[in-house]
Amino acid sequence: MSGMRARQSMTFSAFQRAALRALAALTMLLATSVRSNFVFDDDPFQPVTQDETVAVGGVVTLTCSVKENDNSSLQWSNTAQQTLYFGEKRALRDNRIQLVKSTGTELIISISDVQLSDDGEYTCSIFTMPVRTARATVTVLGVPGKPVITGFDDPVEEGGKVSLTCTSSGSKPPAKLHWYRDQEEIQGRPDVVESNTDEPTYTVTSELTLTVTRDDNNALIACAVDHPSIANGDKRTEQPLSVLFSPSVSIQPESDLPREGEKFFLQCVGNGNPEPTAFVWRRKDAELPPLAKVDGAFLRFESLNKSDNGVYECEADNGIGMGDITHTLLVQEAGVKAADPTAMSTSSGVDHAVIGGVVAVIVFIMLCLLIVLGRYLIRHKGTYLTHEAKGSDDAPDADTAIINAEGGHSGVDDKKEYFI
Repeated sequence: MSGMRARQSMTFSAFQRAALRALAALTMLLATSVRSNFVFDDDPFQPVTQDETVAVGGVVTLTCSVKENDNSSLQWSNTAQQTLYFGEKRALRDNRIQLVKSTGTELIISISDVQLSDDGEYTCSIFTMPVRTARATVTVLGVPGKPVITGFDDPVEEGGKVSLTCTSSGSKPPAKLHWYRDQEEIQGRPDVVESNTDEPTYTVTSELTLTVTRDDNNALIACAVDHPSIANGDKRTEQPLSVLFSPSVSIQPESDLPREGEKFFLQCVGNGNPEPTAFVWRRKDAELPPLAKVDGAFLRFESLNKSDNGVYECEADNGIGMGDITHTLLVQEAGVKAADPTAMSTSSGVDHAVIGGVVAVIVFIMLCLLIVLGRYLIRHKGTYLTHEAKGSDDAPDADTAIINAEGGHSGVDDKKEYFI
């Protein structure tokens, strides 16, 4: 009995030891796993990576680096844990994968012509004790296809409604669609997103409903795709609208001054979609003149006469609707010529130039006369003063000078009396 107990005790002790060893191994594995998912700043052997985003068909570069190395090799593995490069050695035969740089502290590889299947987590490992790992997520963008617009095959009449549908496939993540009328963005219904079968991509659809007017004729309706994989703006498809509307009419005379005896015509111009092909000419309150002939959009006069004066009406029809307008014809007498505004302007300019020249000459002559007259007055004033002072230079005082001056004058007078 005691021997059986001893054997049971030994068996239990062996089981405990095995359990403890398994627990220790599991703890070590968990610790290694935890260390592989986190970067410790104080661990110089811990690899450092970064996530990358690339569009289908592009090139992605994966970089793994450590601060220090104990001669252990760095390794890159793909999403299926297949080794891509171990140091400088290629491990997977895929020519899209190339070595960019390999040193003791850095391993850089590139993957060209990236496909959607390359999307996922890549692992960088360094085989120290314990093994340290870091992960980099590569996000591959599915490039959306050029949008396709459907639902507008035939022209629509003014006031009608147009329903358009825009579709773009192959985007990952789902693209966004925008509607434009010429350069102005217009609001469509919210996008509808559907997953594509057997592919990690999406198809996006948007609808637009418009009530059209004649101003929408030939307007460009565009659907544009907005997606991060499109580097140079958006992809878009444009389609012009065709709106049917009745014509707006105008009358264009051959001349603004129709004269008696001349040939003359009035042209009826209709702006509509389609262009009008049927025209009717009438004269208000009277029949058309005998020498006036209807030639489609033209009303032709072989020889104008004062009797042709009146109000003329043109009616245009394009099958969608009709439009009309009137024009008043006033025939000028043959001998009457309208003043030429250009000639009047030229004549007026010449007259002003002549008047300006005459005024300038007169002003110049007056200035010359004033200068001559001033010089004459100054010269004669000096002569007067000189004669006035004769006889006063030798006088001892002012009274004597005055008497001498007066004596001089009286002497002249006495001499005149003596001769008489």
